[in-house]
Amino acid sequence: MSLLPEIENFLLCPTPRAWIDQALQHPEIMLIDHANCEKKAASTALTLMFRYVEKSDLQYKLSRLAREELRHFEQVADLMKKRGVEYRPISASRYAQRLHGHIRKSEPERLVDTLIVGAFIEARSCERFFRLAPFLDEEIGRFYTSLLKSESRHYQDYLAMAQQYANGPIDERVGFFAEAERDAILSPDPEFRFHSGALA
Repeated sequence: MSLLPEIENFLLCPTPRAWIDQALQHPEIMLIDHANCEKKAASTALTLMFRYVEKSDLQYKLSRLAREELRHFEQVADLMKKRGVEYRPISASRYAQRLHGHIRKSEPERLVDTLIVGAFIEARSCERFFRLAPFLDEEIGRFYTSLLKSESRHYQDYLAMAQQYANGPIDERVGFFAEAERDAILSPDPEFRFHSGALA
């Protein structure tokens, strides 16, 4: 399976090989933080459902997305248990914070920006699963490859909702967040996480 061309075009940079090397050196942290990311993705979807209860299309799509993210969490947790990886608290990467810091405060701009950020997070997750899979053992590699279809759909859903609820074209905001996302990925980080940049 290949990475969707639109995701490669959507993201302004590929995951650096240095990050992949670090992921292979920290397999337990990779799984723990992957599990955390799935829970956070479900939580984000539920938060938006409560915040924008009047938007029926958003309610339906995010309900489905939250269920899928929680199912992915369960699958990662099962892998961790099978491999004897203890689920323990770890700090979050600065990736999402770097993107969320640019979200506008007034509506509907706040919703539109939040959905665009969601699209970038899902697209980057999809890209990282794709980049990692060939380097992992067969079980995890197969699992990560199986996630590509749903992650790419989540990216498309978030982007479609952003356009649906905007008052006009979103190309400029997408371009703005594309640059912010690239900077977040290429900025060095002190700790390895699933969405971190390469270690400083």
